[in-house]
Amino acid sequence: MIQNILKDKPTKLFVIFTAFFVANALIAECIGGKIFSLEKLFGLAPSSFTLFGQKALSFNLTCGVLLWPLEFVMTDIVNEYYGPKAVRRISYTAVALITYAFVMFYFAMSVPPADFWYGSAVQDGIPDMNKAFNGIFGQGMWIILGSLVAFLVSQIVDVTVFHKIKKYTGEKKMWLRATGSTLISQLVDSFIVLFIAFKIGKGWSWQLVLAICLVNYTYKFTMAIILTPLIYLIEKRIEKYLGHEIAYTMKQAAMGRESA
Repeated sequence: MIQNILKDKPTKLFVIFTAFFVANALIAECIGGKIFSLEKLFGLAPSSFTLFGQKALSFNLTCGVLLWPLEFVMTDIVNEYYGPKAVRRISYTAVALITYAFVMFYFAMSVPPADFWYGSAVQDGIPDMNKAFNGIFGQGMWIILGSLVAFLVSQIVDVTVFHKIKKYTGEKKMWLRATGSTLISQLVDSFIVLFIAFKIGKGWSWQLVLAICLVNYTYKFTMAIILTPLIYLIEKRIEKYLGHEIAYTMKQAAMGRESA
């Protein structure tokens, strides 16, 4: 029985999707503490513009946003072939494992370090390894909470919008339901994480929250458009791997679960 399950192509594909989805989400959370300049990444001078009365804004983004667009691509693919129940399942799994990871990070931070370790990287310009370790892994609780809540809510929004659009488009216009659901869910994600982490957690003004939200969403909006062809590429590879008949049956079953 176990061998039959392991040989089942849809099952193997779902395991791969789940593993990548969870790993990608966890990596995004881990690297999210670094802020980078999008303009400098492309060799441009940092811009300076004003939004909602907030001056000197530029595209300074968390490194986590580099990976989050892939989460929504995977969400749409799983949604297409396995349905909303499957998306919710891997989303809950990701949140549970990310929470577990952060608990372990804080446990590791509380473990007494060896005396020699403090200065073990002085030659690399790091005078205190313990402070460096805690600085990287010790993200504020409000940021962690905001990130997890935003991720979970945005995934549910993505699933809902995706299937609402699919009801009207059927098997056609995958770009519309994939991109449309992503654009809406990314806006929700951007706002919730900033609202919880910085409006509630740090007392930011509404103007600053909305300004930073719009800057982040502009990037996510652009990436959602750019990555749309990737969805079609993945779909073609899945069709080739599963065969047209199995792929079609899975899509129909996914829609059936949605209406159940």
